[in-house]
Parts: sequence; C-alpha cells; structure tokens
Amino acid sequence: MTQTRSFGGMILFMLAFMLASYFTFAAVQGDYGVFRRVQINAEAETLRVERDRLAAELARMQNLTHRLSDDYLDIDLLDQQARDVLGYLRADEIVIR
Repeated sequence: MTQTRSFGGMILFMLAFMLASYFTFAAVQGDYGVFRRVQINAEAETLRVERDRLAAELARMQNLTHRLSDDYLDIDLLDQQARDVLGYLRADEIVIR
C-alpha cells in the first residue's frame, strides 16, 4: 500500500513539474513571453527613430516647398534648384569635372 501511495505521489509530482516547466517556458519563449517583449520594444524604438527622421525630412520638404511657392519666393533657393536640376550656369563661372 505504501508502494502505491509513493508511486501516485511521484506521478503527481512529475505532472506538476511538467506543467510548471511548460508554463515557465511559455512565459519566457512564447508568443507573449519575455523575449518577445524585448524584441517588440527594440522594434518599437527603431520605428520611433525612423518616424522622427521622416518627420524631420517632411518638415524640410515643406519648408522648401513654401520657399518656392507663389506667395513667397526665395531667389537663392530658386538659383540653387536651377543649377542642381537644370544644370544652369552663369556666364562668368567655370565648370571643373
């Protein structure tokens, strides 16, 4: 009789140990585990940096667009764009390639 009790206790202990091991593994490695949370946080930080970079680029482009609009014309910017895009030069300039 004591043999049966110890065998049943051993099975119960092994079952409890296996369940605890499974839930511990799932808490660390699973879809909602600790490692996945760290990965999501790192990805979120990367996306925040990209968002900030794109916001700065958008602000720069809006500024350039405003400076070339009909309401406000920046002659220096217009000259720079004509040189860069169209390849215009003044008569007194020398091009070195």
